[in-house]
Amino acid sequence: MIAIASDHGGYELRHKIMEHLTKRGLEYIDCGCDTPASCDYPDYGKAACAKVVSGECDRAIVICGTGIGISMTANKIRGIRCALCGDCFSAKATREHNDANVLALGARVLGIDLALMIVDTFLDTPFSNDQRHIRRISKIED
Repeated sequence: MIAIASDHGGYELRHKIMEHLTKRGLEYIDCGCDTPASCDYPDYGKAACAKVVSGECDRAIVICGTGIGISMTANKIRGIRCALCGDCFSAKATREHNDANVLALGARVLGIDLALMIVDTFLDTPFSNDQRHIRRISKIED
């Protein structure tokens, strides 16, 4: 299960990603926002991350205009390892090396096709379970 959330800046991209997830047969929980009217990204980023921390969702995708603010919000939550990705290499590396459980995207800096490729890469890449990566992740969480 995937949690997905955005502020108004990511509203359209979030809907495109939800359509894409549905086509892939993946289940998700939409954590908002409900309209494209101006709103505060921390409220929605926290809601999606709470689903991951609780175990209700395995991963989350959070979106704002640049992805910066919502990724900063996510990374303040214990147990969340959020990566802001603008390319597929970073999405793959953050899953393999950092076991990132939240993907942040910038709707105003990414085209829809690239964003969907990043989402697919993030969701399809497993963690490597390499001991050096496990060691480094434990240092992040301390």
